[in-house]
Order: sequence, then C-alpha cells, then structure tokens
Amino acid sequence: MAAPNTDGVAITLSAGGGVTAEHPFFRALGSTGRACATCHVPAEVQRRFETTAGLDPLFRPHDAAVSPRADVSTRDARRRAYALLLTRGLIRVGLPVPAEAEFEVAAVDDPYGFASATELSLFRRPLPATNLKFVTSVMWDGRESHGRRGVVADLLAQAAGAASTHGQGVALDDEQRRVIVDFERALLTAQSHDCRVGALHDGRATGGPLGLAGQPFQFAINSVLDQTGRPPTRLVFTLFDAWSESPDETRRAIARGQTLFNERVLGPRRGTCSGCHNAPNVGSSSTGAFYDGVAGEPDPARALYTLRCVRGPMAGRTLRTTDPGWGLVTGRCVDVGRFKVPALRGLAGRAPYFHNGSAATLDDVVDSYDRRFEIGLRPAEKQDLVAFLRAL
Repeated sequence: MAAPNTDGVAITLSAGGGVTAEHPFFRALGSTGRACATCHVPAEVQRRFETTAGLDPLFRPHDAAVSPRADVSTRDARRRAYALLLTRGLIRVGLPVPAEAEFEVAAVDDPYGFASATELSLFRRPLPATNLKFVTSVMWDGRESHGRRGVVADLLAQAAGAASTHGQGVALDDEQRRVIVDFERALLTAQSHDCRVGALHDGRATGGPLGLAGQPFQFAINSVLDQTGRPPTRLVFTLFDAWSESPDETRRAIARGQTLFNERVLGPRRGTCSGCHNAPNVGSSSTGAFYDGVAGEPDPARALYTLRCVRGPMAGRTLRTTDPGWGLVTGRCVDVGRFKVPALRGLAGRAPYFHNGSAATLDDVVDSYDRRFEIGLRPAEKQDLVAFLRAL
C-alpha cells in the first residue's frame, strides 16, 4: 500500500500476503462501526470529519472527545468536542492510579471538568500497527508488557483490550486475536520516495521498506553503552552510508543527518539519539526501555495532575504532569512521565509527533530535543537531521 505524504511516499508491505476487506483488522467490530483500521490506517482526520459532519465511526465521545460528557449534538459542538483528535490526532485513555502506587493525586486541573483521581484523562497518539517485529514493549505506557509474557502475548492482550475499550465492549475470540496479531506483525512500513531526492533505495542506499524484511532484530542488541555514551554498534543506522560522497547535495545532507543521529553526543555523558533509538535501521528500543517524555511541559489543552509521592525513595516530592505514562503502570514516582521509545521508520507520514502530538513537524521535534539536551545544533545540522528523519 502506498501512502503519499507531504515529503514523498511511504509504502507498507505485508510479508504475510494480501488480505481482503473481510479480514478482522478491517471488518467493523460491534455496533460502533469501528474496526482496528479505523484508528490504525493513515487517514485524513479533518477530511473524515468534514465529509461525515463528525459522524464517522472514528468520532465517538467515550475516547475521541475531550470528555465522555462532551456535547456532540451538533456539527459545531462535535468540532469542539473532538478538537484534540482533529488538531493533534489524540485519543483519550481513561486510567486509574494503581492501588499500591507510591503517589496519590493531590490536585487535578482539567479544562473539560471530567478527569479525577478515579479516572485520569490521558490523550495519546495511536501507535502504528506496523513494524511490530521490532518492538519489545506494547503501548506508549507499556501497560500490556508489564507482566513479561513476551511481545506476542502482549499484542494478543492489547488486541482484546482495544476491542473492548475502543469498541465499547466488543469481545474478540482467540482466533480473531491471533489473525489480527499475525497480520500486524507481518507489516513493514518505511518512506520509499522523498520528493527532494527520489527513490530512497537508489545510489546503493538501502532506504524503503524492502530492507526491513531482512533486517534482523535481537533483544538488547545495543543495551550496553560505551564510555562516551554511544551504543557499541556505533552505526545504528547505515541506510544512507553510500550517499556520504554523493554528487547530489540533498543526498549528502541525509547521510550527514544519519551520522549526527548515530554519533552526536547529547551534552555531557548524555548519550546519543541512537543510544535510545538503538534497534539497527529501525530506531525502536532494543531493550524496551522507558525514558522521560514531554508530559511535564505546560499544555492548557489537557489536564494537569499534581501528584504527591507518599512512599518510596521520592517520598515528600510533588510532581506535576499531563500524563504519568509508565508511572501509572508501575506505581513508582521515578517512572512518572516516562514513555516507550517508538520505532522511527515512516516518520514523514506520522505528524504530529510525540505521544501527545505536541510537535507539529519534524523541525519542531529536532528543536525540542536541541533545547532539552542543550545540544547546540547549528541551523545546518538541524536541517540535516530533519532530512534524515524525513527519509526514514
């Protein structure tokens, strides 16, 4: 399947062969009219709203609106209710604080008047249902991977949970779950053509989705950093090595960006981009590690939670976050605001970025990390990094 985007074309291949519209991934489940593909197939959310007046199965108050109690009685009301989905592609997840958590909710500031200590409203981007052969944890907060069952069992549990939660009570049988997970694990997605350089597999480069079919994945392949903070396999991405001496400046820029991603240290003893995104030529985490995200940054469009650590090594500390992330799974204060490391292939077609959609473009992503880690990137280096990320 080819999916055009503003930077070129991404292609999704299936190592498991073709499927029909009757496949469980695409077939509507239950009375909501939703299928797995409703949220996990690239689509123009704004266009779907306009052509259906906000009545497409994607738009359901329980998880697509800013609050389950939001007014959806008119087209204008629905536009307001689904504002975070329309502008950032965010779906609401309602979760409680674990019973034995080290922290308690001291205060909730929700602009929509719904979130509470009983049910936190957390707004997150749906993760791609592709390139799953390279993941080690499931969901942004890893809540389906907390039991260390193995990623296939995690995906089977996630399919059942998603059908029940987002499908409002739909139950999948074992065969449906297996067929869905087998289909997802056979999908491979990458940017195939860039409008500035053409085919990303030309000139001895190995971009595009075909190379992913033969790309090995090994758990914790780059789990140990050397004394400079780099993973031992220093060239985590090698897709565009051949373009480093290309006569085409735009191709050389992509190769320079790849080198920056692999080797540029993020401040004193802070590692590299490839230190976290360390699965070779994919960019997911080979260890399933969770890292501090952007959940602590102010955001008037989402609820702000004040958490008080009442036990554990951080007892007495107060934390403020828009999403506790992994901390809402482990119950540990130290994990508040941490999220999984997503795979990077096909980035050009997945805007906006971060779990909360707070970065509209890849330029914004690079700027955010440059500020956060005080990297000191020059304008030309930022452009090279963006060129590389667009080509993934």
